[in-house]
Amino acid sequence: MLSPAQKPTLSLPVTIAEKQQQLLDELNLFQDWTERYQYVIDLGKKLAPMPEDLQTPDRLIKGCQSQVWLDSSFADGKVNYAADSDSLITKGMIALFVRVLDGQTPDDILQADMSFIDQTGLKEHLAPTRANALTLMAGQMKQHAIAFAGK
Repeated sequence: MLSPAQKPTLSLPVTIAEKQQQLLDELNLFQDWTERYQYVIDLGKKLAPMPEDLQTPDRLIKGCQSQVWLDSSFADGKVNYAADSDSLITKGMIALFVRVLDGQTPDDILQADMSFIDQTGLKEHLAPTRANALTLMAGQMKQHAIAFAGK
């Protein structure tokens, strides 16, 4: 039997860049873009449900074709996000960002290079309005981080 010191440890991604790379690696397992979209939709289905009382007009991300709600809280120096959408693909898209940014410090979120989303290959197969939504989502999440940056 292995002692605790000898047991292999799984290293979970900690930094935003590590989370982004893990997500890109997962998406690269799929050869076909429809499989990638299904994976993104599945991520959205796994997103923790956002309470309906938080799905208010002031939490809507303006400019998105679908309704996308975003809320955030701040605890122990970290930003925590809650999100939802009335569209499966859009919920999956916001889930990508929640997965990468949730639980990070405001400064790390503000410094994060969000162009990783371009490397997913998803934008090329989205309608222009949905592709624009990705930029709006990332921007809104950074705005929430700005609000917490001085705390």
